Amino acid sequence: MRSNQLQLPALGEKNGVYGRNLKTYRNHPTKIITQSRIVMKVLRRKRMVLFIAYFLLLILTMLNLANYRWTKEPQQCNLQMRSTPYQGRSDIRFLYGPSLAKKRQLVYVLTTWRSGSSFFGELFNQHPEVFFLYEPMWHIWQKLYPGDAVSLQGAARDMLSSLYRCDLSVFQLYNSPGGKNFTSLGLFGATLNKVICSYPLCSAYRKEVVGMVDDKVCKKCPPQSLRLLEEECLKYNTIVIKGVRVLDVNVLAPLMEDPSLDLKVIHLVRDPRAVANSRIKSRHGLIRENLQVVRSRDPKLRRVPFVDPGHKMSKKDGADYHSVGAMEVICDRTYRSLRTALNPPSWLKGKYLAVRYEDLVENPVKTLRNVYQFANLSASLDIESFALNMTNGTSSYSKPFIVSARNATQAASAWRTVLSIQQIKQVEEYCHHAMAILGYERVRTAGEAKDLSKSLLTASKL
Repeated sequence: MRSNQLQLPALGEKNGVYGRNLKTYRNHPTKIITQSRIVMKVLRRKRMVLFIAYFLLLILTMLNLANYRWTKEPQQCNLQMRSTPYQGRSDIRFLYGPSLAKKRQLVYVLTTWRSGSSFFGELFNQHPEVFFLYEPMWHIWQKLYPGDAVSLQGAARDMLSSLYRCDLSVFQLYNSPGGKNFTSLGLFGATLNKVICSYPLCSAYRKEVVGMVDDKVCKKCPPQSLRLLEEECLKYNTIVIKGVRVLDVNVLAPLMEDPSLDLKVIHLVRDPRAVANSRIKSRHGLIRENLQVVRSRDPKLRRVPFVDPGHKMSKKDGADYHSVGAMEVICDRTYRSLRTALNPPSWLKGKYLAVRYEDLVENPVKTLRNVYQFANLSASLDIESFALNMTNGTSSYSKPFIVSARNATQAASAWRTVLSIQQIKQVEEYCHHAMAILGYERVRTAGEAKDLSKSLLTASKL
């Protein structure tokens, strides 16, 4: 026993601190217990503070997430950020900024070539409260030629997504390698655009004054950077884009479902036989587009052209064949849009308006008011007079792709005396489903087609 007691201090000395603590405990046991209690209280308080801090952090995080998810107003382009040097929009700060008090109204005019869309688009180009873009997807088709029309739909939708956010840098993607930076005058149709040709970008015109732009005058305007055009875009509460290169309204579904975009679609349609007739007259200006559309046809389908057995094909007939053949793809895609519109999904309800070109030229003021009301715009007397004058000219003929005053009612029915019965039958074969929905009656004979006293227009199902 004594031996063991004598060894205990030695073990304590070898164990260093343990030995000293043990000695202290033997001499002052009450003091050590008091200190331990104090330490435990301090630790408990620290744990409590940390727990409260984590709890508050969790609550703040949940509140921020809830506020982000249920915010009603979309974030819009921030004008103040534009003071930085122009660059590509990979930096998302150029896409979103503080919410505006009023959501910007976006409109896409869905149509096809030779449907009266140049005139229809001009009704928005003339409105002082509209930032209008004419055929911006033309740049995609030119750059990616000879890609077929259907394969380019995704690229067209992506471009629209950028443009509706006033991000015009997307045009640089379709610039020629080593080419100069895009300017305001480099956009397709720029020399007829009221925003580009008016103050403050150019002193030639004023946006609030209704009237056609002379492209020769606008060509003398100084080219402005895309950054300045973007800043001008941000000043407008309504952006309207007219295009013929989106073939189906369903392509736009992701944009219309996007809560940050308030997008509506105006579907401008025209009698497919009149469209085919106009395409034939404009075939030299639509060679590339016709080929791109025809390339989208289903190769598995066997097509029998409606021609006389004894008719000899010429080069003109070949060009006409492509013009009419493109109607197969155009009418198929139009029919898909119309079927969707007849039973609209949630993303399309209240956001789709079909307008027949024939109704527009027959009663321009009434149709204009309906269109503007749909786009949350008001029609002034000047714009109504402009629409009347442009549809009541003396001539029924105008140069392709040029908007001018003419007798639009006569022009709308010109196909009935120009197209052969074989061409009419061919178009009707391609387009009869869409025609039935839109209220365009088929003809049985050439005599019936040429009898202008009989209307071939009935009520639309839309």
